[in-house]
Amino acid sequence: MKRLFLWLSLLSILLALIVGLLAWQFANRALPLPVLPFIFTVEKGSNLKALAKKLTGEGLLPEPNGLWLLGRLTDKATGIQAGTYQLDAPISPVALLKKLNDGDVVTVGITFVEGITFRQMREQLAAQSFLTIRTKGLSDKEVLTRIGALETNPEGLFFPDTYRFSAGATDVDILKISYQAMQKKLNLAWTQREDGLPYKSAYEALIMASIIEKETGRADERALISSVFINRLRIPMRLQTDPTVIYGMGANFDGNIRRRDLTADTAYNTYTRDGLPPTPIAMPGLGALMAAVQPAKSDKLYFVATKDGLGSHAFSRTLDEHNRAVAKYQLGR
Repeated sequence: MKRLFLWLSLLSILLALIVGLLAWQFANRALPLPVLPFIFTVEKGSNLKALAKKLTGEGLLPEPNGLWLLGRLTDKATGIQAGTYQLDAPISPVALLKKLNDGDVVTVGITFVEGITFRQMREQLAAQSFLTIRTKGLSDKEVLTRIGALETNPEGLFFPDTYRFSAGATDVDILKISYQAMQKKLNLAWTQREDGLPYKSAYEALIMASIIEKETGRADERALISSVFINRLRIPMRLQTDPTVIYGMGANFDGNIRRRDLTADTAYNTYTRDGLPPTPIAMPGLGALMAAVQPAKSDKLYFVATKDGLGSHAFSRTLDEHNRAVAKYQLGR
């Protein structure tokens, strides 16, 4: 009887060693990828058991129970994070569980460049296949309400930058982050503004920044262009800037601005109306924001594009000087 008990004990130990060896081999043997790269998504609320079945169906796992049991034994079954994952090389179940618990997901970037409008921003968001779109069919005002903004017009309220997100993120998430970024940048710029600027609020500085952004792509000219517009506001003299006219034309703008467009009155026609337009006309970057609150010291009142291929402008103090610059650079005289 003792000998039988001894044999049974030895057999149990041997079986445990075999099971342990097989478990160790399963846990640490690299899983071949069915395709390269292998991409899969963990949905929000998904558990490891359901994910293991999904990965078995997609050809990564030979069967589903091994990964689930390994997760239970290592206390990693409940820590998996939602998102899209990408495998570029064979991976062991242990490393896979770590990746799932670390949330090592694929991130996608979306870049909003300086000078685009809110309409263009929404079009970019809607075209992102990795984003969940929550604002489809909503008006601009409803979008602002959705992100918790108090303003009624969204133009210029979002900061141009590259924003990274993983699958499952929503366009509302990106809009909130971009809106909050602009609030921080604008508030910081406003605290650094020069004394005596003709602005009643930080929002007016934002309007000016959007005009500067549309007038030049050259960083070295922004402060000087800002000084031209600020000098005009102080006289007072109308801003007479084409980008505001174009913005006011909306869908009617066909790529050319004509004399009749400059005389057709809209809320954004700075040839027919005094002061700043009612809202920003685009998404200004940090350089334009700082130029709006820290203009160059100058007596210039005019500028005209030189068509040098670099986006440069010629600046003038008087109308006579400006007319000569127009004749030289625009008319070729």
